[in-house]
Amino acid sequence: MAWLNLWRNKGRTLISMAAVFFAVILSIVLSSITDGSFEHLINNMVGYYTGYVQVHKAGYWDEQNLDNSFRESASLEDSIKQVENISGVTPRLESFALAASGDLTKGVMVVGIDPRRENNTTTLEDKMVAGKYLSASGNEVLLGEGLAKRLKLTLNDTLILIGQGYHGATAAGKYQIKGIIRFGAPDLNERMLFMPLSTAQELFGGDQMITSYVLILHDKKQLDETTHQLRTILKANYEVMSWEEIMPDIRQHMISDKANMKIFQAILYVLVAMGIFGTMLMMMVERTYELGMLMAIGMKKSKMVLLLVSESVLTVMGGCLIGILLSIPVVYYLKIHPIRFSGDMGETWERFGFEAVLPTSTAPDNFIWQALIVLCIGFVLSIYPVWKVLRLDPVISMKR
Repeated sequence: MAWLNLWRNKGRTLISMAAVFFAVILSIVLSSITDGSFEHLINNMVGYYTGYVQVHKAGYWDEQNLDNSFRESASLEDSIKQVENISGVTPRLESFALAASGDLTKGVMVVGIDPRRENNTTTLEDKMVAGKYLSASGNEVLLGEGLAKRLKLTLNDTLILIGQGYHGATAAGKYQIKGIIRFGAPDLNERMLFMPLSTAQELFGGDQMITSYVLILHDKKQLDETTHQLRTILKANYEVMSWEEIMPDIRQHMISDKANMKIFQAILYVLVAMGIFGTMLMMMVERTYELGMLMAIGMKKSKMVLLLVSESVLTVMGGCLIGILLSIPVVYYLKIHPIRFSGDMGETWERFGFEAVLPTSTAPDNFIWQALIVLCIGFVLSIYPVWKVLRLDPVISMKR
């Protein structure tokens, strides 16, 4: 009977379903953009360079210099790989230097890497836009695209590096530019320089020395658990830091943005509730005579309440299902063709080190939870028709 009642007045039913449908679409797309933008930011800043977890010598993070480096060790790597969630480990030797070309200079981050393992961990080779990837040794470097433009350098040009090496030794050398790389984060583009690990150890006078092991995880959601396990295994000789500890400003930015987005979503849910309630109010006004007549001929209020609740459930569930089905292609399209900012807005984002793009997340949780929230709103609002029926007077309601 509830199903028949829905289609007895198709216009009213379709309006009610449309209110739920648009609410589900809006909430899913908004939630997907929020999560997608954060995932993109993490991938740019974490998956592209810092890794999800780093292992240093104890005290290195407070005083980041080569004197706090440690010797590369196969036994240490084996200890790290005991944690099942770790999918990749790569050693690095990181230090600062002054890069020079003609009369142009720029402070850079010099990163010595094992080319093969680095690529397995952070897919560095995929970020190349010109030239060839590094070999295991040789006086060759990869430059960030922004850094190359700043120094007016191209492939096969020579770059001079001057800095301070291990135990205060002078570090200087000339290197050929073998390739240009592009990061999603503009800040990395303008200061990153990669060279083979053995070449970096020779430059800084630290034979077999490294400053960190960079780790990539199978399941990013187990970040805290994995970090705790590593600290238990490696004890006090080494410090284990998650990306949230390495880049607290990025983490704080995400927390602030999520809080702001929750306020915006709360406003959206209020508007959704008002829309659904408006359709229910219209339905009750139109059906007052009908309900009074049913009660006058002997229909019990309990059955009438069950009838109206069933109609509300079918309407809300129908709107939610249609909303989920139609939101999938919308979210998927925005993932492939993300929203990009240009002009002043884009420049502002890049000035703060963020890529001016808003992709979406296709995680199933977004579709399920947002639909459930709207469904719950619809169920709560279905209390109104029940309340009206319980207070209904058949004589008054049948008066035109």
